[in-house]
Amino acid sequence: MGDRTLTTLATGGGFFEGPRWHDGRWWVSDFYRHTVSTYTVDGREEQVLTVDAQPSGLGWRPDGSLLVVSMKDHRLLRRYADGRVDVVADLSEHAGGPLNDMVVDAAGRAWVGNFGFDMTAGGGPQGAALVRVDVDGTVTVAAEDLQFPNGTVVTPDGATLIVGETMGRRYTAFTIAADGTLTDRRTWADLADAEVAPDGCCLDAEGHIWAADAFGARCVRLAEGGAVVDRVDMPDRLNAYACMLGGDDGRTLLVCAAPDYFERNRVVAREAVLLTTTVEVPHAGLP
Repeated sequence: MGDRTLTTLATGGGFFEGPRWHDGRWWVSDFYRHTVSTYTVDGREEQVLTVDAQPSGLGWRPDGSLLVVSMKDHRLLRRYADGRVDVVADLSEHAGGPLNDMVVDAAGRAWVGNFGFDMTAGGGPQGAALVRVDVDGTVTVAAEDLQFPNGTVVTPDGATLIVGETMGRRYTAFTIAADGTLTDRRTWADLADAEVAPDGCCLDAEGHIWAADAFGARCVRLAEGGAVVDRVDMPDRLNAYACMLGGDDGRTLLVCAAPDYFERNRVVAREAVLLTTTVEVPHAGLP
């Protein structure tokens, strides 16, 4: 556990986030190059979209259009196959800080988190909302009082949403009703004893969550309840901020890594990297 070989897929990033496997390629946001790019399995980059206010979470609607979180202006964008981009919704009313990661469910509904406070200005953690954006652009607060809602997953049956609370050091689960209402709030994993601050994450086919540990320089595989059953440690001087399972067999774990998350450092440096390793259990659910 923790001793897998990591291979460098790409270098030269500002701060990679929101990794996804889609249509045989990796898709990744880069905060400080303001880009959404794809990467082939041999590391060739193609820039798909520029987002001036910083891209973050990514997801696809059933029609194939790409949804992109625009962090600093609190907008959800949609990119069509022909390259057109429009604004799906403005979430400013419900965002106490920059928008963050997102999961798009099988119905095309987007579930978007936010910091809850202005981290770059030195603000302190506050409760934040998880917001649902329906296909028609309607914005609804789905859950409140989350401590930095971050990486979020939906189980393969579409019945359960699980959101990581980075500052709360836990995963919180909800049952998803047919109309998108979240009910039966419960703790999926308490991570205080494990000292895990969950960041970007994904599900595997055994119902475990692979999560980047924002303060622990590792990715961890978590069982429901919070036990760490596997981990991948980062190389020296790198931290892990997001991860995703993909590849043709779903067993490649892609990790977004950088020396730190401080904007003053990352905006000027190009030290972020994408790393890969192979795990035993493949991807499941969304994203």
